[in-house]
Amino acid sequence: MSIAMIFPGQASQFVGMGRELYEQDPASRDLIDGAEAALGLPLTRLCFEGPLEELTETRHAQPAILAVSLACQAYLERHGALPSVTAGHSLGEYAALAAAGVIAPERALALVALRGRLMFESGVATPGTMAAVMGLDRERVEACCAEAAAGEVVQLANVNSPEQLVVSGAVPAVERAMAACEAAGAKKVVRLTVSGAFHSELMAPAAAELGEALAATEFAEARVPVIPNVTGTPTRDGDELRRLLIEQLTRPVLWTDSMRALRAIDAGPILEVGPGKVLMGLMRRIDRAAKVTPVGDKEALDGYLAAGRAAGGAP
Repeated sequence: MSIAMIFPGQASQFVGMGRELYEQDPASRDLIDGAEAALGLPLTRLCFEGPLEELTETRHAQPAILAVSLACQAYLERHGALPSVTAGHSLGEYAALAAAGVIAPERALALVALRGRLMFESGVATPGTMAAVMGLDRERVEACCAEAAAGEVVQLANVNSPEQLVVSGAVPAVERAMAACEAAGAKKVVRLTVSGAFHSELMAPAAAELGEALAATEFAEARVPVIPNVTGTPTRDGDELRRLLIEQLTRPVLWTDSMRALRAIDAGPILEVGPGKVLMGLMRRIDRAAKVTPVGDKEALDGYLAAGRAAGGAP
């Protein structure tokens, strides 16, 4: 049986993620150990012991989240649960591509480790920040960014739901945009604790170097539709998916559009594959009729699989 699968991005990490799966499933242990050895990062210590501050660093959080997500997806696949369509939030797009057979899991891990390091270094070299805006539509948020720019970078970075948008850019420009959004009637404006201005033009140097690695990576035709962040439009074309992944670092994550496109392809249940429940929360604001089940640990994975068997068929 196939089911829509979505994969989380940064901010879904927590200390202890993946531990039960690692300890109780040999194949998952092999995957995570292999990622740790290949990347030269202490993934098991970071995931299972933290501390949270170190796990949350962009250069650590991204490969750690991806490793757990890939382990969960591989567990599902070994037990007969395959995707009908995939999408991932920011770094989660790499897991979505691996699940759809576009890139090999080990290559996805290498690319995300590079991505996380480059984004972390860009944030150090060119400090930036991000802010969440609740209760303003996209057009007004973009107008506030244009008003606040004053020659500096500040732009829309995420359309997470109709009610939650994120802006990103240089610190003073983001602060001006926050004030402009409040003046425009936003219900709430919150500066985020991040190490850089992700999904903005300040990430252009990182995007250029990551682009070289992506250009050297084989992208196959997707087995199922993949919905890229940049367009929110499903595609199976490997070359297009590679190009959009390069653009992703400097352009907005159109998550609302992506989830509506996913629902048009498969209106059934959805699995949030990987740590946390962030995407389930966002989907409630996008389409309340959608049923999202988080499967980020062995108990949840086995529960989903058992429910499928009890219903009289494959998971």
